[in-house]
Amino acid sequence: MEFHIALTDASPDPAVVQDALFDVDPTAVADLDMSGLVLRVSASMTSADLIEVLRQVGWQVAPKQVVQLPSICCGGCGG
Repeated sequence: MEFHIALTDASPDPAVVQDALFDVDPTAVADLDMSGLVLRVSASMTSADLIEVLRQVGWQVAPKQVVQLPSICCGGCGG
């Protein structure tokens, strides 16, 4: 799933988030969008699980900050 999270002043470095995500999903990716105002996360987890991981790294994310994008999977690879 892909998620977009609006950044706040207390947002951790994306590398810290990615390291924490690896404990849950070793294929997870976290980076900033071009504006630098949104953290993009691609991971196999629910938004509730993602919020919990973010809270574990000290970022108190409100559920309304986390937007789950619709899947863009075409199914062509069988996944």
